Amino acid sequence: MALTGRAALVAALGALFIGLVLPGWTGLLAVELPLLLAIVYDLVRAAPVRTLRFTRSGDTSVRLGGRVDVALLVTNPSPRPLRGLLRDAWPPSGGARASGAGGTSRFSLDVRAGERTRVTTRLTPSRRGDLRASRVTVRSVGPLGLAARQGGHGVPWTVRVLPAFESRAHLPEKLARLRELDGRTSILTRGEGTEFDGLREYVPGDDTRSID
Repeated sequence: MALTGRAALVAALGALFIGLVLPGWTGLLAVELPLLLAIVYDLVRAAPVRTLRFTRSGDTSVRLGGRVDVALLVTNPSPRPLRGLLRDAWPPSGGARASGAGGTSRFSLDVRAGERTRVTTRLTPSRRGDLRASRVTVRSVGPLGLAARQGGHGVPWTVRVLPAFESRAHLPEKLARLRELDGRTSILTRGEGTEFDGLREYVPGDDTRSID
């Protein structure tokens, strides 16, 4: 269970009302009891977190200094809609960020009952080795936005970070140069049958002649 900022704000306003307008137990019961009931209602109506299903997909290797995207498919089998937050945790060296979320590492979720959604985490590793996903944490907020259910799931995935390919920028130029040299060689190389005796008529058993 987790309380939201909205619940804290309502509690603070209620305390202010009790202090200024209705001090004593009467005011406390009149304000805080409805808030407590609303929190319980939110917890009951929030979509369950334990029944969520997750499937990963994406690349399993990347060069040091590069970027790779790992997708996470979230399925909500519950009869209640899922609204809240998701955090896909990776080691700090992975530089994990929610793709398209302005550099944050969390996703907003709004999944209807029985449906699914896809979120993508962008990794920018800072060192070589195997990068393993840590844990997926979901906070399911109730319809009033006062309280939430929270839980974690292990969804394994490994991305192997290979050494950097520093000369990649020069690769197109080198390949073009090799193709140029290869084409020049094929033009300059002469085949068999170009000797003077190749002027006679061909008889079976002669080497293949080139035609100029």
